[in-house]
Amino acid sequence: MIKIKRMWEIKQAASPDTLDVYIYGDVQGDGYDYWSGQAIESETSANHFRETLAEHADAKQINIYINSYGGSVFEGTAIFSQLKRHPAQKTAYIDGFACSIASVIAMAADKIVMPKNAMMMIHNAWMVAIGNSAELRKAADDLEQINKGNRQAYLMKAGDKLSEEKLIELLDAESWLTAEACIELGLADEYAEQDADLTGAAEKLQKMNLIVDQQLKLHKSIAAQLRQMLEPIKEPDEEPAQENSKPEEPETPEEPEENKVLNLFKAIGRKEKKE
Repeated sequence: MIKIKRMWEIKQAASPDTLDVYIYGDVQGDGYDYWSGQAIESETSANHFRETLAEHADAKQINIYINSYGGSVFEGTAIFSQLKRHPAQKTAYIDGFACSIASVIAMAADKIVMPKNAMMMIHNAWMVAIGNSAELRKAADDLEQINKGNRQAYLMKAGDKLSEEKLIELLDAESWLTAEACIELGLADEYAEQDADLTGAAEKLQKMNLIVDQQLKLHKSIAAQLRQMLEPIKEPDEEPAQENSKPEEPETPEEPEENKVLNLFKAIGRKEKKE
């Protein structure tokens, strides 16, 4: 049995009735190593979380500390439900980033506290799909239902401060929200007394952007290959191109849009170095 390195921690706090939960990594489910034939037990899975949480069923207060880029929507949704079901009073502290499904987990808390320099990122769920046209349509329909379910977590927390129409707009835009914006939208309740330690945040954010960009390129490549496979074979009766025709000049690639969020944290990093 292979175990994924622990990337969060659940431990008893100083008070016997208080439980501290640290979610400081990606949310991953159990898997299988096809090379070695061994099962992979993830200590960031909903199963592991459930087993550990059950050992503290009598906790009166649960503090949830989050600094995560997200991960599996299935595992994260289950963890949200487990926390929501627990009878303890729950407070979530966004220690840096609460991205993607990690932001959904935060919505299980009765109170969400954010430093003024912390951020939350919300977006629609996505998946890798392959198959025939019927299977691809079903995958899209499944995603619609998953997104509809995840929206309820945000709406239950926000109450009257956020309409579903506005939420859909934010999710479609893959929005980075400051603490101030989260409080205005009802996705957080109050500021923390101290700012979060964002040392190295720009480097981590740049790495995450690179990973997302690579994943999008992979998905586009797979989609292009599938379209090519589905296209009918052209008959060899097309007229050959004229020999004297001038080849088209390649288009000049557009400069990538400047990442305002990344520059924000770079500016914070430069300021910290000067001080």
